[in-house]
Amino acid sequence: MIQHVWERCSEAEGIERIIIATDDMRIAEAAFAFGAEVALTSADCETGTDRVASVAKKLTGFSHVINVQGDEPLVSPVTITSLAAALSQFSSIEMITAASIISTPAELKNPNAVKVVVDANGDALYFSRSPIPYLREGGKKCVAYRHHGIYGYTRKYLLQFVKWKPSVLEQAECLEQLRALDHGTKIRVVETDCASIGVDTPADAKKVKPLLEKLLKGGRSKAVSKK
Repeated sequence: MIQHVWERCSEAEGIERIIIATDDMRIAEAAFAFGAEVALTSADCETGTDRVASVAKKLTGFSHVINVQGDEPLVSPVTITSLAAALSQFSSIEMITAASIISTPAELKNPNAVKVVVDANGDALYFSRSPIPYLREGGKKCVAYRHHGIYGYTRKYLLQFVKWKPSVLEQAECLEQLRALDHGTKIRVVETDCASIGVDTPADAKKVKPLLEKLLKGGRSKAVSKK
């Protein structure tokens, strides 16, 4: 799975360096085998963000970091490129992520599919595992968005973020991006029509397998459309 993620990242534009951060030698050895750069981190890192920050702290000569989780084998290179472009273009953005329109009631109700609501400027108002916004009977219908587990940061902000203690909302929802909102951070949300299925459960793995086989048969990665 990690090789698929690495390959998708390799096809993105605007990315100078790809590093697999892990504390597991099995993952490290597999990554070395397919030619990836690997950074071994402490097993004490509580989250993936802590792990990425521990690597970013030791490196110099770069201003931004994009964190792609290792359980996103169908992450779109187009999405990564969009985040990198926005970070490069707008110096005011400290943190950025992506979301796509939710198309089914089942997805809206699924707690493993994190939802996000955004303001008129495209910045996140809130993230939740519950269906948001809540559609009251007679209320005006509006678009619901699914959050994708990919983040971009300025290096300076990332190193500050991991110094903050987990917030109450973060601990309630088990969503660390809520820590950023609790501290007043504006999180820019880029809309994408590429649906990356995170592998959170065995059922997710079954859904992803045929899509990965399709990519391999095609000989190149393609954005996975929700349509």
